[in-house]
Amino acid sequence: METPVIVGIGGAVFLGAAGGLMTPIGPWYRNLKKPSLQPPDWLFGPAWTIILGLAAWSAITAWYAADQNWERSRVLCLYSTNAVCHFLWSPLFFRAQRPDWALVEVVFLWVSLVLLVALIWPISSFASLLIVPYLLWVSFAAWLNWAIVRLNRPFA
Repeated sequence: METPVIVGIGGAVFLGAAGGLMTPIGPWYRNLKKPSLQPPDWLFGPAWTIILGLAAWSAITAWYAADQNWERSRVLCLYSTNAVCHFLWSPLFFRAQRPDWALVEVVFLWVSLVLLVALIWPISSFASLLIVPYLLWVSFAAWLNWAIVRLNRPFA
């Protein structure tokens, strides 16, 4: 297996595992008021597995489609930035129990996805389209985060 494939799949597995470990569903979370459109807890694991799988496929596809070194640098920078933004949300929301801080952070995650879609498009439109479900899910998750903050504030 080639290095870009190992890195892409390894990154997705790491983010999925880290997200799961940073997401304790305990009394604090269960006692939060949630909006009526909140999906059941069991749905998040499969949704993130699919989304991170698509993101890995996208990263691998974009890497192989990049013809120039500057394009490969762009691919690496965009996906790495997104990975950092993705990684930070769960510890802020669940471990720190600060949905308000996570709401600020989710803006950076969302922007990283918009940039991925827009800036990967010239390299590979297919890789760019593979990110769209991730962008849509994070848009919905950001709304859920906002609703939880609105229904439960203040946090301290």
